[in-house]
Amino acid sequence: MTTHPEHRGSIFVEDAEILAHSRHPAEQYVLRFQAPETARRAEPGSFVHIRCSDALAMRRPLSIMRVDAEAGWVECLYKVVGKGTQLLAGQKVGDTLSVMGPIGQPFKPRPDRRRPLLIGGGVGIPPMVFLADRMRRDEALKPFAILGSEVPFPFKPHPSTLLMPGIPEGVIATMPLLEDWNIPCRLASGAGFAGCHEGFVTELADHWLNSLAPEEHAQVEIHACGPTPMLAATARLAQKHGLPCQVALEEYMACAVGGCAGCVVQVETEQGPAMKRVCVDGPVFEANSVFPPDQPANKAGLFH
Repeated sequence: MTTHPEHRGSIFVEDAEILAHSRHPAEQYVLRFQAPETARRAEPGSFVHIRCSDALAMRRPLSIMRVDAEAGWVECLYKVVGKGTQLLAGQKVGDTLSVMGPIGQPFKPRPDRRRPLLIGGGVGIPPMVFLADRMRRDEALKPFAILGSEVPFPFKPHPSTLLMPGIPEGVIATMPLLEDWNIPCRLASGAGFAGCHEGFVTELADHWLNSLAPEEHAQVEIHACGPTPMLAATARLAQKHGLPCQVALEEYMACAVGGCAGCVVQVETEQGPAMKRVCVDGPVFEANSVFPPDQPANKAGLFH
């Protein structure tokens, strides 16, 4: 493994050996590779930019799902959607990938909000797992995760043994890893999976929020990652309940280090609308800055 320090001393290019690469339903893969510099510095919400194959020059951004700073490995979940990820899916244990990371502004939980709500949809699940991993180390925090997918989950859902007041009867499916961490989690899908809420993650979140006592409600902050429509709905949910909310955006990228400005989004600032780069100014933004409360969801003008 060769390391090449580059880019402001905080982003590294590493020749990373693949340690594990498992396939899951619906062309989803979990990839673990050795990248000690990235593992030591990664924060929930940051991502890596991977060269999927020597045959393809353009890299692909992947959200980080887990890291082990001591062992030096990084784990990502991705779904095959095009040429790059198809080539990546063909890489085997022992192969070497060029990995650039960690990149981006992470989630920044507010210390006064002790009941964080983590909402992840599809390939937006990984940052929520990473954030949950960090939060479980603080005994004062009581995170609750709601994860959604319209294809089979990249893990085998189990019935939860962790009671969660305010959740509809029969919604008992959870992610085993979060259950092992003693973090309550419930799953949502429109695909009719057993034990899951039949509908959107935001519907289940709204049900739970409506069940909270005022003093509990005041302790909630929402963190979310997923498809743009889901993030817009999450922002509206947070606005409805008067809660702070941070969202991690997904966008196509070229350089991923802020040079090409190919991943800009319109963000509301104190000085007015501004164009911000998802790669280095984000991917995490305050939800109200991307989905203003007074702007209809279909007029948000998100991606350009």
